[in-house]
Amino acid sequence: MSDEHGRRALVVRGGWEGHVPVEATDLFIPFLEKQGFEVHRAESPAPYADPAFMSGVDLIVQCYTMGTIEPEELRGLEAAVRAGTGLAGWHGGIADSFRASSDYLHLIGGQFACHPGKDPAEREGSPADNFVPYTVNILPEASTHPITAGIADFDLVTEQYWVLADDYVDVLATTTQKVRPWDPWHREVTSPAIWTRLWGDGKIFVATPGHSLDVLNDDNVRTIIERGMLWASR
Repeated sequence: MSDEHGRRALVVRGGWEGHVPVEATDLFIPFLEKQGFEVHRAESPAPYADPAFMSGVDLIVQCYTMGTIEPEELRGLEAAVRAGTGLAGWHGGIADSFRASSDYLHLIGGQFACHPGKDPAEREGSPADNFVPYTVNILPEASTHPITAGIADFDLVTEQYWVLADDYVDVLATTTQKVRPWDPWHREVTSPAIWTRLWGDGKIFVATPGHSLDVLNDDNVRTIIERGMLWASR
């Protein structure tokens, strides 16, 4: 239910500062404005609890890692998506939000579990200990999806998310965690890296790459996120 000014986007950013939520979302706000969105910014999930406001939001871009959400905020978020508001995000800002809320996890369909790092002998006690080379594999059936059309498999060096997910996610791309000599698991594990989810009249988009600004500025990652936001929007 957009107003006369066009579509409305709500950017909710905050939580753990390691994912630079303000700087990360600032990368995409000009794109949204160029696409005709009136962008509202919030530093907490509080707007979710305002049904009158949420009824006019066409797209939520959430970048809120960990943190907590109040019951009325979560009910408002779920109701808005069910009624047609799109929900989009990347990395921990959507796939590692509000860990204590099982209802939030149910809405998103996939949850960050870990990001296995380098050989312990190579670790220096910095965030880079968790940066590993990996491939994002676009599924063949995603080759014509509006989010991933024309994008081939691509490589990154950053956190590789091991995700716990259900089979109601529509997976567009995966990533496979190898078995290294120091790992306790015994076979490769493939996790969704990009997925969508239909919820009532609403659409949800999740991309797990996006730990830092350099990753968000990767041509493939940025294109996928920009397309994903547009795809999810009402």
